[in-house]
Amino acid sequence: MAPPPQKEIVYNKLLPYGERLEAEAARFLAQIKVNLARAVQLQELWPGGLFWTRKLSTYIRLYGRKFSREDHVLFIKLLYELVTIPKLEISMMQGFARLLINLLKKKELLSRGDLELPWRPLYEMLERILYSKTEHLGLNWFPNSYRPGLSSPKTFVLNVLHRCSVESVLKTLVKSCRPYFPEDATAEMLDEWRPLMCPFDVTMQKAITYFELFLPTTLPPELHQKGFKLWFDEFIGLWVSVQNLPQWEGHLVNLFARLATDNIGYIDWDPYVPKIFTRILRSLNLPVGSNQVVVPRFLTNAYDVGHAVMWITAMMGGPSKLVQKHLSGLFNSIASFYHPSNNGRWLNKLMKLLQRLPSGVVRRLHRERYKKMTWLTPVPDSHKLTDQDVTDFVECIIQPVLLAMFSKTGSLEAAQALQNLALMRPELVIPPVLEKTYPALETLTEPHQLTATLSCVIGVARSLVSGGKWFPEGPTHMLPLLMRALPGVDPNDFSKCMITFQFIATFSTLVPLVDCSSVLQERDDLSEVERELCSATAEFEDFVLQFMDRCFGLIESSTLEQTREETETEKMTHLESLVELGLSSTFSTILTQCSKDIFKVALEKVFNFAVSNIFETRVAGRMVADMCRAAVKCRPEESLKLFVPHCCNVITHLTVNDDVLHDEELDKELLWNLQLLSEITRVDGKKLLPYREQLGKILQRTLHLTCKQGYILSCNLLHHLLRSATLIYPTEYCSVPGGFDKPLSEYFPIKDWGKPGDLWNLDIQWHVPSSEEINFAFYLLDTFLQPELTRLEHYAIGELEMSRDDVQQCLAIVHNCLIGSGNVLPPLKGERVAHLVPSLVSLEETKLYTGVEYDLSRENYRETIARVTRKLLRYILDNSEDDTKSLFLIIKIISDVLQFQGSHKHEFDSRWKSFNLVKKSMENRLQGKKQHIRALLIDRVMLQHELRTLTMEGCEYKTSHQEMIRDLLCLSTSSYGQVRSKAQQAFFTALGTYNFCCRDIIPLVLEFLRPDRQDVTQKQFKGALYCLLGNHSGVCLANLHDWDCIAQTWPAIVSSGLSKAMSLEKPSIVRLFDDLAEKIHRQYETIGLDFAVPEQCIEIAVMLQKSEQPGSNFTGLHSEEIQLGIQRQKEKNAEALRNYENLVNMLLDCVEQRNLPWKFEHISIGFLSLLLRDDRILPVRAIKFFVQCLNHDAIVVRKVAISAVAGILKQLKRTHKKVPICPYEISGNPKPSSIQAGDRLDNQWLHYDSQSLPKTKEAWESCCFVEKTHWGYYTWPQTMTVYAPVEHQPKLGRRRDELTEAEQIIYDHFSDPKFVEQLIKFLSLEDRKGKDKFNPRRFCLFKGLFRNFDDAFLPVLQPHLEQLVADSHESTQRCVAEIIAGLIRGSKHWTFEKVEKLWKLLCPLLRTALSNITVETYNDWGTCIATSCESRDPRKLHWLFELLLESPLSGEGGSFVDACRLYVLQGGLAQQEWRVPELLHRLLKYLEPKLTQVYKNVRERIGSVLTYIFMIDVSLPNTAATKSPRVHEFTTRILENLKPLMEVDEEIQNHVMEENGVGEQDERTQGIKLLKTILKWLMASAGRSFSTAVTEQLQLLPLFFKIAPVENDNSYDELKRDAKMCLSLMSQGLLYPQQVPLVLQVLKQTARSNSWHARYTILTYLQTMVFYNLFIFLNNEEAVTDIRWLVIKLLEDEQLEVREMAATTLSGLLQCNFLTMDGPMQTHFEQLCKMRLPKKRKRDLGSVVDTIPSGDLVKRHAGVLGLSACILSSPYDVPTWMPQLLMDLSAHLNDPQPIEMTVKKTLSNFRRTHHDNWQEHKQQFTDDQLLVLTDLLVSPCYYA
Repeated sequence: MAPPPQKEIVYNKLLPYGERLEAEAARFLAQIKVNLARAVQLQELWPGGLFWTRKLSTYIRLYGRKFSREDHVLFIKLLYELVTIPKLEISMMQGFARLLINLLKKKELLSRGDLELPWRPLYEMLERILYSKTEHLGLNWFPNSYRPGLSSPKTFVLNVLHRCSVESVLKTLVKSCRPYFPEDATAEMLDEWRPLMCPFDVTMQKAITYFELFLPTTLPPELHQKGFKLWFDEFIGLWVSVQNLPQWEGHLVNLFARLATDNIGYIDWDPYVPKIFTRILRSLNLPVGSNQVVVPRFLTNAYDVGHAVMWITAMMGGPSKLVQKHLSGLFNSIASFYHPSNNGRWLNKLMKLLQRLPSGVVRRLHRERYKKMTWLTPVPDSHKLTDQDVTDFVECIIQPVLLAMFSKTGSLEAAQALQNLALMRPELVIPPVLEKTYPALETLTEPHQLTATLSCVIGVARSLVSGGKWFPEGPTHMLPLLMRALPGVDPNDFSKCMITFQFIATFSTLVPLVDCSSVLQERDDLSEVERELCSATAEFEDFVLQFMDRCFGLIESSTLEQTREETETEKMTHLESLVELGLSSTFSTILTQCSKDIFKVALEKVFNFAVSNIFETRVAGRMVADMCRAAVKCRPEESLKLFVPHCCNVITHLTVNDDVLHDEELDKELLWNLQLLSEITRVDGKKLLPYREQLGKILQRTLHLTCKQGYILSCNLLHHLLRSATLIYPTEYCSVPGGFDKPLSEYFPIKDWGKPGDLWNLDIQWHVPSSEEINFAFYLLDTFLQPELTRLEHYAIGELEMSRDDVQQCLAIVHNCLIGSGNVLPPLKGERVAHLVPSLVSLEETKLYTGVEYDLSRENYRETIARVTRKLLRYILDNSEDDTKSLFLIIKIISDVLQFQGSHKHEFDSRWKSFNLVKKSMENRLQGKKQHIRALLIDRVMLQHELRTLTMEGCEYKTSHQEMIRDLLCLSTSSYGQVRSKAQQAFFTALGTYNFCCRDIIPLVLEFLRPDRQDVTQKQFKGALYCLLGNHSGVCLANLHDWDCIAQTWPAIVSSGLSKAMSLEKPSIVRLFDDLAEKIHRQYETIGLDFAVPEQCIEIAVMLQKSEQPGSNFTGLHSEEIQLGIQRQKEKNAEALRNYENLVNMLLDCVEQRNLPWKFEHISIGFLSLLLRDDRILPVRAIKFFVQCLNHDAIVVRKVAISAVAGILKQLKRTHKKVPICPYEISGNPKPSSIQAGDRLDNQWLHYDSQSLPKTKEAWESCCFVEKTHWGYYTWPQTMTVYAPVEHQPKLGRRRDELTEAEQIIYDHFSDPKFVEQLIKFLSLEDRKGKDKFNPRRFCLFKGLFRNFDDAFLPVLQPHLEQLVADSHESTQRCVAEIIAGLIRGSKHWTFEKVEKLWKLLCPLLRTALSNITVETYNDWGTCIATSCESRDPRKLHWLFELLLESPLSGEGGSFVDACRLYVLQGGLAQQEWRVPELLHRLLKYLEPKLTQVYKNVRERIGSVLTYIFMIDVSLPNTAATKSPRVHEFTTRILENLKPLMEVDEEIQNHVMEENGVGEQDERTQGIKLLKTILKWLMASAGRSFSTAVTEQLQLLPLFFKIAPVENDNSYDELKRDAKMCLSLMSQGLLYPQQVPLVLQVLKQTARSNSWHARYTILTYLQTMVFYNLFIFLNNEEAVTDIRWLVIKLLEDEQLEVREMAATTLSGLLQCNFLTMDGPMQTHFEQLCKMRLPKKRKRDLGSVVDTIPSGDLVKRHAGVLGLSACILSSPYDVPTWMPQLLMDLSAHLNDPQPIEMTVKKTLSNFRRTHHDNWQEHKQQFTDDQLLVLTDLLVSPCYYA
């Protein structure tokens, strides 16, 4: 007994020929196993291996994973070995990877016990491809990768984004293999990547990305000790302590989300919940307050919403309910952002959150309640979601979803959310949606509201109709909804019309439209709802008829005459065709679901409509014919009886007279009846047989009408008759098998409302052609096709004269016959075209059975058509090439003869797409298990059949195909543009279909480009170029990944520049060459030279072969065969190498041809640059060519040459030996027991220490240099390697005769002063004025020169360097900066003497450069120094650092030079990160006295430098206190100096002049200057550092509150603007819970300040701070009370502005539900409102007006403000307390100012925000209250 298959496609069993597929699949699989195993053992990856892995993916597409478990494991292991072959070409790797992903996709099929995969090969592969060391030098090309914008490997990490396809395939591959990594993998990964975790370095990003991708999280609970427990505390600690959202934080979140999902119930998240929710809320980037500064990195590095949702849903449930509480809090705080009147770039994220959350919860419920148990860890019962949990969740999210229905971005997300919510709790979700829908259906004025609500109801349709125990009254809403939706079928509003069709179709698919009202008399056991439904179903008939009337109205208003003149286009517009589609599919759905009685009435109606009118055939006619077709399709017998005789009679009657046959314009009635007849014959073929006589007669009368419109309709009739008779298709799509025609006593339709189809009893009614139908089809072909072919054949040999119209008519008939009967015509015969590729494995195709037995006794018309068409084509091309219409038809016929077997690929693709859309919109994700409706399941089975017909023939390339493809090539190069483009499309499709045919065709295409041919026209030339270019999706002949092909095409493209037909005057030709070159560059990938198959692969292949031939008779391959394979393999590699060198030489020959236009020279050089590789050095001739090109006249060529030479130097680089060291021995300290990052005793020897710098040869050689910055910061790697001592390294200072030939070429050129002079001249030219920057490619060139040839070229270059440095022009300075950076980095392995000599030369140069620095060049010098210091041990560069630290702020060159020097210095130190504490201390000490600088640019620069100085002082977990400067000590010293400012109470004015000198320099002035610099520092560090030094900054807060201005006015001086900005940034900062009390302390203290500015500013600060740290505050009850007290106290402030701001803040805090509107608060305000007002005294005229308001008035105003804040805090609804408060408020309308003003503002705002939904909101008020309100809102006072 064979083992059971893993998982097969169930739909195969339901096909009419399903029983034959078992044997077919077994045969196919055996073939795959044998041949794949054979190919691998014979070392033939291409073509054999690739061919059979492709066949395996086809197998999976056709049969699913229909193989035994052991086969499954063997396939996976084999592909894993193949994919990780180190030298594999990328495209092959991608092919294998995609298949492997597919095999691993359903992880429940294989447990960890069945399969274990190693992780390291994958890691090595990612490292090699994604972090390639040679790609940026152009030595490795990946498809669509980033073309050479050279950069160093470090910044390169950030360029990884560009390689989307390769990268995403690799990442998916790792994801798929992850569950099967061995149990020790976690520990190994931590050892491998922990050393990279240096937070100041890009390697941190790399480490965390790797962890996120690789760490396994699905280990079983007993292995958790070896899994996440090893890293969880460490990583979560890191995450909690990072405050400023670095790029890698998002990756950590993704990792936690995955961990939480895979281990629900095994991790206690509760301690982290407030922090998690605070960060998710921050990540939404919602705007708070009015003028908020946005930190850009908060936008770019925000969390991915999908992962945040995963995390939340995984933490839900469990005993504590904490997550649900926070989730409710989250939605309460952001609910008002969902209101449709709000819009912003944050909206998309909010919508995504709404859409993802419900689907996440549904997915989790499915996993816990419905999914089959697999080997993956189940959720423990204690943590499963309870019904109560689900209810709480739905309740917290439903309000925002209902608001989002009308959002500006459309209602799609809301509809998807509602669909999922309704699956869980229909009774909570559907009623409020319906409440919004009914009024929307009534209104005529708001169409948007209608489309939005309808699309949401469509989402919940299934839950609504099925009712169920939670929501039994659901179905009763269906009829009222349907009836009210009818007016939506409206000719004037397209979108409304479409959504209405969709709505009606959705509901009628779910419900049998059967009138059950008679059951009420017969049965008395019905429930209340069922009784109600029964009586309602009586309306169905009425509904169907009304719907039809609406449709007729729609049709009548869209006839062609009405909508446009005849002269315009005659086709349907895009919109009309969509409406046509919507109309016909909806109508056909309704009729399918009707009972017989309703159908009869409908049929009668549609028949009368169609017969009593005559329609034009373009628009209205198509719609009516569609409706009739729908009716006929549903019940063919009854309908055909009506239609066929009628149409036939009319047509016969109208064509009695022979004159009609020759009319150019036919009678409308005749056309209309023909159209109708051609549409209604698209039905079940068996039902048409009785009418075959009549239909045959009609065809004979009409096929040869002269009028084109007429004969095309007749051809359609023929086409449809043939299809109906010969294809296999289901004949009904009813929602219940067997239809609804049973008597009601046996069958009660209401039970079937919304019922899913049952896969195992689908009972599909198939139409399988009977012999009678096949005979009928062949009768039609013999009668109508045969004569046409004969006529065409006679015409083609010149025996018969025919007009063009006749030829076109003949061809149209032929084409329609072909596509009508393609299914029964056997495929073309012919020999296989052999010898295109040599292979030791059979490359045979597998034939699939698709239910058709070919009758070989009959003539195969496909062959005849092919033969005749080819003859005809020759004739037309020779005699009447301008008959383009015939040529179009011929192209169609050729491509259908080749491809068409009953269905077209593009139609299949679009049906597959729409099937998936419908499936999504109607599926039940909660229960899963294919709970689809029956019609959808039938559709899926039909798609499976079509898929088989499309793949049945396979892709064998036969001689008959060869001939037709050559014809297409001929047409693709014809004289008429339209013919060319149509033929090219067919040509590309054919090329993509047949195996290896491109190799056969390429030489033919290249014929047209040969320069020695005289007879090629320009049109042919252009056509040939298009054929090489290919279309966007298909093959590109110019760039096949194969040496044979490229060696033909590339030289041909270049030398075509000499062809007679080529003309650069024609823009279209120039553009074609540009596109070709661009496409080749974009798609080229390095082609392999070495294809070896590793040993393990071969072992697995043997096992695979064994599994196919069980028992003792296993023979395996003969050793001779295997030897032959290895021999072949060697030959192949040798040939590849030969081809490679030939191609290089041919391209060089081409370039050297005389009079080759410049364009082709450039193309050729571009091609050559693609041929650089990292495993072969370029041939010497090419190296010489590129070096000479460095001094080419054209800048394009020079740029390519610079990159190429840099690459060549990398190829010539000699390897440097490394030796392992033990850091603990060097430092003399033992290894720490736990992980401790930062400055430890065992990494202190890496620090820069001016006492022990290597200043002598001995010191230098004994010093252990570590170049990369991150080593040793977090932990040391398992084996730390450094470069071996000098004597073990390659020899330096070689003479010319010690160099290789390739090196000599470079040596000779660069030792030649003339060459160098010219080069320097070119390099110091300007390219694009003002746009040029330091160019990393040129830097690489020089770095390579000095690395490979040490100081050989210095003597030649030195004079140039001195000259360049002295010239202050931008481009010369940039050139010298590039060379110097190259020198410093290139001298990495030089000996001490050479290095010392180098610095003697460089120091004066750099001093000169820095003193000459200008606005244009300071960036370049900054880059130069930063590049020089990157990845270098600081002790090696001590000359440079000492030089830079000499006197950064000398003041000699003025403020600008000072700022630039600081910038340059900062660039160098920042690269060194944590290894230069001494330098940082020295710099800080130097800067501190200078902090009171007057010049703004210097201050800004100092601020930035301070950021870098303190960046190393981070508060990350397990991190030792840093040796670098610390913020705390610095701030303490600063505060000392700011004391004089702290003590003053009046406002601080900025009265310091911007010049030095005049003005008394007292303490206050100094304080203000210092403060300005400190502000710059705080602003700079807000975005850059990892953790914010909150405690220190807090001491500065009171000062900022005093300074910051209150109004929004940009004319303020710098100090105030900066203070305001700084406050804005600080208030957005993330706080640790322990910092909350400290902040509140400062705020409370400031609230007592005398300055009202300060009191006002703390309110704005408070509002932002609370929102950005919402859950951290909410988690601390004391803090909430404090804030509440603070705001209420400030409501009674004596300053009016402060009171009003306090009210705004209070309303904001209420609105985000931070505070609640409770009893005590309300009473407090009401008490305050009752304060008595002071009497107005009569004043003496002369007395001073009393300006200070009295205390009582203030208190009363405070009460009014409090009430007003409460009212404004709910702008979109009316809570229960609101009516009373409005009444209280209105009592104060006549109080003195400012109270009166406040009341007016509040009322007008209330009116504005509640105006939209006033009808709803009115319900909350009593009649008396409404009277008062109406009076208030419309009374004159409102306008006063």
